[in-house]
Amino acid sequence: MRRLLPACLAGLLALALPAAALPPAASLRPEMRPAADSLPRVTVSSQATRLAVARSLRPLTRGTVVQVAAPAPAPAPDAGFAAWTRDFRARATAQGISGDTFDRAFDGATVNARVLERDRNQAEFSRALWEYLDSAVSDTRVANGQAAFERHRDILARIERRYGVEAEVVVAVWGLESAYGAMRGETDIIAAMATLAYEGRRRDFFEEQLIAALRILQAGDVGPRQMVGSWAGAMGHTQFMPTSYLEHAVDFDGNGRRNIWSDDPIDALASTANYLRNHGWTTGQPWGMEVRLPEGFDYALTGERVKRDAAFWNARGVRLASGGRVPDHGEASILLPAGHRGVALVIYDNFHVIERYNPADAYVIAVGHLSDRIAGGPAFGGSWPRGDRALSLAEREELQRRLAQGGFHRHNVDGIVGPETIESVRRFQAAIGWVPDGYASLRVLERLRGS
Repeated sequence: MRRLLPACLAGLLALALPAAALPPAASLRPEMRPAADSLPRVTVSSQATRLAVARSLRPLTRGTVVQVAAPAPAPAPDAGFAAWTRDFRARATAQGISGDTFDRAFDGATVNARVLERDRNQAEFSRALWEYLDSAVSDTRVANGQAAFERHRDILARIERRYGVEAEVVVAVWGLESAYGAMRGETDIIAAMATLAYEGRRRDFFEEQLIAALRILQAGDVGPRQMVGSWAGAMGHTQFMPTSYLEHAVDFDGNGRRNIWSDDPIDALASTANYLRNHGWTTGQPWGMEVRLPEGFDYALTGERVKRDAAFWNARGVRLASGGRVPDHGEASILLPAGHRGVALVIYDNFHVIERYNPADAYVIAVGHLSDRIAGGPAFGGSWPRGDRALSLAEREELQRRLAQGGFHRHNVDGIVGPETIESVRRFQAAIGWVPDGYASLRVLERLRGS
């Protein structure tokens, strides 16, 4: 399933990460991330560094590249950008940003051609969920996470006590966001977001982020040239956008600055725990658990819109993959992210809290499963329909159009396979005598084409 980000800037869910020869790593952004942002380029100077760098794993349309960065071209003067900067300066000072803060931040800022290139060439890369998880929760990533957990065990325990978010969950977010700090990004945030605001396609969003970034600079948490991150504005070990930083970042080490950019991840990890707590994290509640569904199970009961208590699911024969009964952690839903032939999950409210960090189900499942593995839990025991492939954007739109033409879909044709599309697929499957699991597969599309 897939939802829009709160600012409606998320692109299409595309599990876009090529298989890595290098140890895999990660990068995400908490809230309102622009669609399809590609990873910052990573400069590698030696074979040892190449082996140490892990890749960024983001389920939103993001391609991962590890290569030697070419020298940046000399920026050409841009009269339009200079005029926009003067105009924006007036708006920023009207919102309380001092002229000195603005001038220091924009000193030397020019249009970043590489940022524009990445923004304009966001090709859709699609990977099936299981392929994404193969990298996101690889043995290497689990081992690196366990090592990071051990290195920071004491501080993580303090963070967990303060915010009530389990340490392994915080570490899992860190792992997917920046490969446990290895890939924090090196792009000048002010210049990058000024470039995107000037370009104008999402001017309101990036001007809002710029104002937030200037407030951070004015507070003295970081210097203008130390404020670096991804090309689209995500910063630090756990990739906060400036507005998320202002709302949720904390000075956990007590040095007077909320420093998520430092090599020391303490403030970033505590800020992530604070972010999750502020969005409703329930201490002690799982994000989800793998389950087995009995023969004859009513698949109309699946999907996150159907919430029932443990007694309801146990009465219908749902059992944990380990064989036990579904525990009572509050109301829960049965999620089939790859249909009835894939892994089945019982998910709780904490699943939806992780969605506030990134709304792609693939990302949430990856964070949850990685956290379980870091804590010593087993890999998923169920199988995946590995003969399937992910649908492209054009195919997802075609699926919705054909469902609408058949009277099964009464919602937008937008290529987003969310709860409405899943219900539409379920109605079509039931009408033709298939298992109504709501799985938007190529097989369903081909059947629609045939009808």
